[in-house]
Amino acid sequence: MPAAAVLLSGGLDSATVLAIARAEGYECHCLTVDYGQRHRVELQAARTVAHALGAASHREVKVDLRAFGGSALTDAIAVPKDRQPDPSRAPATYVPARNSVLLALLLGLAEVSGAADLFIGANAVDYSGYPDCRPQFIEAFEQLANVATVAGAERGVRFRVHAPLLHLTKAEIIRRGLSLGVDYSLTHSCYDPAPSGAACGRCEACLLRRRGFEEAGVADPTRYAD
Repeated sequence: MPAAAVLLSGGLDSATVLAIARAEGYECHCLTVDYGQRHRVELQAARTVAHALGAASHREVKVDLRAFGGSALTDAIAVPKDRQPDPSRAPATYVPARNSVLLALLLGLAEVSGAADLFIGANAVDYSGYPDCRPQFIEAFEQLANVATVAGAERGVRFRVHAPLLHLTKAEIIRRGLSLGVDYSLTHSCYDPAPSGAACGRCEACLLRRRGFEEAGVADPTRYAD
């Protein structure tokens, strides 16, 4: 069974990606990054999802991006509410260089676990304008992976970065995940959850998630504060 390194945030998209990788026959080694995010409840969700979907291993690494700030997720900046995402510009919840940092860590995990395949839940349809969720970023990082590692430069390993959700709508992602047995009640997407962990229902992540379930025609299992 080939090994794969899977970036697992605990959100809807990454849970679906883990299910896809498992269905494709990969032994999945998951990585969750505690980067000082406001929505820390997603860390526990990632642990739960990794176990539920049969990950071979699950590591959690801490890299505190609050040292840089510059985002509503890592700084004293309000999370926008009741505002439909505008894909033409990055929102306040964009974390500077986050996916570059996270994929670099995932590449390290891939190299030591013997995995040539990296999976990430990036999406270029319902992606709210994040530049590090675009196809150009995925392609560029794959090229980097093959020259920045001993495995790639000296051992002939050809790393591949898989973003199977890249061109899917949120509704299509949900339908795909349900077909693979994903329990979305275990996942967390909200950027500004209540102290109880309940989703606010009003941030852009909640709005995208809600719309996705509505368009998929299935019940939304999310626990909302309202």
